[in-house]
Amino acid sequence: MKTFLGLAAAALLLLHPTIARGDEVTLIAPGGIKAAVEQLIPGFEQKTGHKVKATFGSGLGTKQQVARGEPFDVPIVQPPYPQVLSSGHVVAASETPLASVAVGVAVRTGQRKPDVSTPEAVKRMLLAAKSVSYPDPAGGAAAGVSFTETLKKLGIAEQMQPKIKLAQGGAAAMAALAKGEVEIGLTFISEIITEPGVESAGALPREISTPTALVGFVGAHAKAPAAANALLAYLSSPEAALVYRERGMQPAR
Repeated sequence: MKTFLGLAAAALLLLHPTIARGDEVTLIAPGGIKAAVEQLIPGFEQKTGHKVKATFGSGLGTKQQVARGEPFDVPIVQPPYPQVLSSGHVVAASETPLASVAVGVAVRTGQRKPDVSTPEAVKRMLLAAKSVSYPDPAGGAAAGVSFTETLKKLGIAEQMQPKIKLAQGGAAAMAALAKGEVEIGLTFISEIITEPGVESAGALPREISTPTALVGFVGAHAKAPAAANALLAYLSSPEAALVYRERGMQPAR
């Protein structure tokens, strides 16, 4: 019931922005949803009068920020997140699935796109590639963690080691690809389509790579709970769903 009332209040703010107080809402999130959130913020600010201060990091880093209780009003995290729920720093009942995003294969713009439609095709492509870049999983990058598991599922983790050039995030992996430093790049599709000089060859098959979900919460210590609820409602709205699709993601609803 509390969640329903909170969302109802948030919806009222969106429909009647003149009653909004104009608070600042602090949002923290992983880089995989950055492009979509940055595209959505101006519309939310215009409709509600609130301002959004957003910062982005790795998937693991964002969850650690929540667990440490760093200042935030709305965190977006990737499952699993037991430490987020047990931290006491989020309102568990506010848990709101927003979207999911798949790891994709990228090539330089104009380069022939390889077949990535099946696990066997992906395996052949990777073994034939001279070099590959993807986000460093040691830094908490969810795309890197996911692709590391893909290599294990394909049974080629050891064979690929000499070809791998780890990058500090998806943007860095795509930059290395665009510069011709590597032949193939991998990261979330939402990061591929925002970077210059590269284009997506498609998502990895679900059999070897499960899309990563992104879930929003309201912070338990939010400075402006009504504004935080309004932002979360906007990020899960039909308007947001259109932006998620445009950015290579799959809306949760």
